[in-house]
Amino acid sequence: MSETDKLKDFLFDTKKCGWDNISDDTKHEIMKFSDEFIHYLNKGKTEREASSFIAEVLEKNGFVDLKDKMVLLPGDKVYYVNREKAIYAAIIGAKPIEAGLNIIGSHIDSPRLDLKPNPLYEDTGFAFFKTHYYGGIKKYQWTTIPLSIHGVIVKANGEKIKINIGEDESDPIFTITDLLPHLAQEQMEKKLKDGISGEDLNLLVGSVPFGDEKISERVKLNILKILNDKYGITERDFLSAELELVPAFKARSLGFDSSMVAGYGQDDRVCSYTSLRALLDTINPTKTAVCIFADKEEIGSMGNTGMESHVFDTFISELLNKTNSNRPNLLDKVFCNSKMLSADVDAGLDPNYASVSERNNAAYLGRGIGFNKYTGARGKSGASDANAEFVAQVRGILESNNISYQISELGKVDTGGGGTIAYILANKGIDVIDCGVPVLSMHSPYEVTSKFDIYEAYRTYAAFWRN
Repeated sequence: MSETDKLKDFLFDTKKCGWDNISDDTKHEIMKFSDEFIHYLNKGKTEREASSFIAEVLEKNGFVDLKDKMVLLPGDKVYYVNREKAIYAAIIGAKPIEAGLNIIGSHIDSPRLDLKPNPLYEDTGFAFFKTHYYGGIKKYQWTTIPLSIHGVIVKANGEKIKINIGEDESDPIFTITDLLPHLAQEQMEKKLKDGISGEDLNLLVGSVPFGDEKISERVKLNILKILNDKYGITERDFLSAELELVPAFKARSLGFDSSMVAGYGQDDRVCSYTSLRALLDTINPTKTAVCIFADKEEIGSMGNTGMESHVFDTFISELLNKTNSNRPNLLDKVFCNSKMLSADVDAGLDPNYASVSERNNAAYLGRGIGFNKYTGARGKSGASDANAEFVAQVRGILESNNISYQISELGKVDTGGGGTIAYILANKGIDVIDCGVPVLSMHSPYEVTSKFDIYEAYRTYAAFWRN
């Protein structure tokens, strides 16, 4: 190597493919880790299912429900379930909580279709469910794919029935129909966003009538009879149900080299899983390690299971109460002394659509975890913008642990943008930066990530809590 080449290598920030220069043992560990992640994706397709999975794993690894611990000491591991849709977990550190928390926060909700309160209707010999989409989706992507129904039905007497139809090979699946190309000239003249309207996302659920021809709505009647026979419900019980439609296909390894993961819900369950695994591997942290698995991020973090609520504040207050260290206004001080990684996915550069990205400031699959110093849109509207001192601190952790990372933006300045839970925690006084796994086809029914990046996310979160 010439002196000029050496100087260039020293001065340039050249991002290299992460698969280069890793050992066979590391590659094997990456593949094994990703297989376990794929299992999680297939088991937790909704926020309720992900929350249940996480709580079960936490308990198996020595975490205790916070309500069952009256006193907390360094090393204690606790968690709190917020209405079966969000979880906060913590390992009490050696330093007092007043010294600040090290927080990693992800979300476990994903774009999907929800059933309307009065979903079932019959038309021309078919029974359908009416839906209302949740989060930012391209509506046309949700037609003509196999869909499953997940969620709960709660009767007026409080009885709760869990629903999961379409995942088992013996289950029926459901779908939303679309026009054949021969009859779709008018549809195909529309703008892509208008090709399918929200009110046309109607789920096909049956076609067999019940009873004789004198009875009206016989197909609807047959569907209700089937549901009553199996679950003991009537049409009125849909009024107090939370039923979600998600893709019925499984997450799988992608590519001849199995280097990627394809699956629904990787935004943001890829970050929730990697942070969960990092938390399990955290032992006797110096500062209290806190992990957030939030709900409602895809619709603005509103509601009592979203991060805009004060339930997380209540969780931290309880930690202070049970370490016998609480006093008036201490919570605000704790937050001002805290650091956080907002663990949310990044938009990976797709060479098929490279025009929306600025290559020097884009995240690339296979080059490590992606950081966004700021989010927002256009002129950083609505952004959480991490200060340079905190960015440098995080860089120090990554570089001292030889972790591959990249700092990017969410597309071109006048094109892209987005938001996470970062600004909500930053408003409390916490130092926050967004970081997560780059994703292709984000918010689609089948997102794509690199297994190398997934593993580097896990390593990043574990190093952050060790620091």
